[in-house]
Amino acid sequence: MVIEAREKEDYKMFALFHKENIVAVTGFQPMTTLYYGRFIRVCDLVTDANHRSKGYGEQLLSFAHEWAKENQYESIALSSGLQRSDAHCFYQEKMGYDKVSYIQSKFKVIFYQLAFIPIPKF
Repeated sequence: MVIEAREKEDYKMFALFHKENIVAVTGFQPMTTLYYGRFIRVCDLVTDANHRSKGYGEQLLSFAHEWAKENQYESIALSSGLQRSDAHCFYQEKMGYDKVSYIQSKFKVIFYQLAFIPIPKF
């Protein structure tokens, strides 16, 4: 699945290791839409439950921000399940994301909260 996404959709995946074990992973996709313009959609941000609250998610999301800036993308968007209140606090309070819309899903009948952050220009 990841290989197909990399080949067909320019999906990028990066991981953080502790010793020789993966402790956190992020995956994002560069996109262009009329609404956002050129932006990065964070599709995946996962930290091993035994390694949470150690700054790994912040490191990976900050890496995605830097990647976006270096590659001239204007903003970053991500979705997070409504039940994930801890993740919402992380995105909004720690990482500076704003709630801007909801994503509707017909196949899973789950609503997602969309977060968005403009990339500062230097």
